Amino acid sequence: MKRELTFPYGKEKVTYAFDEKELAGVLLSSIEAYQPEADEVALVKTALENPIGSAKLSELARGKQNVVIIASDHTRPVPSKIMMPLMLEEIRKGNPDADITILIATGCHRGTTKEELVAKFGEEIVAKENIYIHDCDETEKLVNIGTLPSGGECNINTIAVEADLLVAEGFIEPHFFAGYSGGRKSVLPGVAGRSTVLANHCAEFIHHSNARTGILENNPIHEDMLWAAKTANLQFIVNVVLNSEKEVIYAVAGDVEQAHQKGTEFLSAQCGAKAVLSDIVISTNGGYPLDQNVYQAVKGMTAAEATVKEGGVIIMMASSADGIGGDHFYHQMADEPDIRKTMDMFLKRGRGETTPDQWMSQILIRILMRAKVVYVSEMEDTIIEKMHMIPAHSLEEAIQKAKKLSGKETPTITAIPDGVSVVVRG
Repeated sequence: MKRELTFPYGKEKVTYAFDEKELAGVLLSSIEAYQPEADEVALVKTALENPIGSAKLSELARGKQNVVIIASDHTRPVPSKIMMPLMLEEIRKGNPDADITILIATGCHRGTTKEELVAKFGEEIVAKENIYIHDCDETEKLVNIGTLPSGGECNINTIAVEADLLVAEGFIEPHFFAGYSGGRKSVLPGVAGRSTVLANHCAEFIHHSNARTGILENNPIHEDMLWAAKTANLQFIVNVVLNSEKEVIYAVAGDVEQAHQKGTEFLSAQCGAKAVLSDIVISTNGGYPLDQNVYQAVKGMTAAEATVKEGGVIIMMASSADGIGGDHFYHQMADEPDIRKTMDMFLKRGRGETTPDQWMSQILIRILMRAKVVYVSEMEDTIIEKMHMIPAHSLEEAIQKAKKLSGKETPTITAIPDGVSVVVRG
């Protein structure tokens, strides 16, 4: 008997027929079975009309001249074409003359291009609204608002800090070290300076047992982020939960902590999956836009890490059409043949000694110390090999290589069609 499964890969879908005897488990979020109460626009409107722990956005906007909306960048599938017009309308309902700036939260990513802005917001918003793209290294645009619980200096974009009203759009999904995305992450790392992001992403915090997918309580990374958002006076958020088709199925609005918590509670009830330990685990980053580079793809690998046997093989499918995603990340992985030496070096560094992209390298090395990784992408083989992974260019090729690497005649396989949508629990 065969069982056919579909995996998102770039902007396409890859289908593979598995022998049911070798397929030990398929880890899926129940989000796909969830039936939303209304259509996408209506869900966001209802959230705006019923904010959690806050007055309505239109009420908050009264008398506020300088309004800033933090928006996610090109690496996030936030449905801004739905959310942003509704937020703009609500703000202008409260103050038709408000000066509104849309601040693109790039974190430490590259700047969003004009084409990407149009794809995200549509032609009209890009043409008519004032949009500023945050740059974590643009020091003249940063201001210190205090010291993080981690001990790092909290430097935030002045556009956000000087706002009379600071709000944010975003989406909530499982996050591999912050617990969940959304909410407070719009500020840190979204519009923070590089040194602030580095302090928050220090080796000690990344190594912490609570800095894992689906955990907020006593997660030091989350606590830092929440402190930054509250200190920057992020007053109102609109966050959504998406299905695999990137459609809104749930929305919350209101207080940065309370609304976000309600969103994570909903998601936690939908996306938990029990680990099925296997010799080979196949994962993805949910397709475009989350699988544009190797850097982002580490997130999907952590789902596989939680259910692969020690010494097993992870197959990671991520088109990586945009490349590696960071020179620092590449050289941290490629320049030292012994990954254990690199890990030891990271763990010896203090909170103030974090280097750019160190956290992603640290997590990838942690994964590689547990299992081999066969990486399915459009990348050149030599680059993937330098990063201590095994290249492949199709799922068929990857499965052949993984079976050989397992050393077993009939290795067991667990499939995770969307590795960023599930919280794998032991």
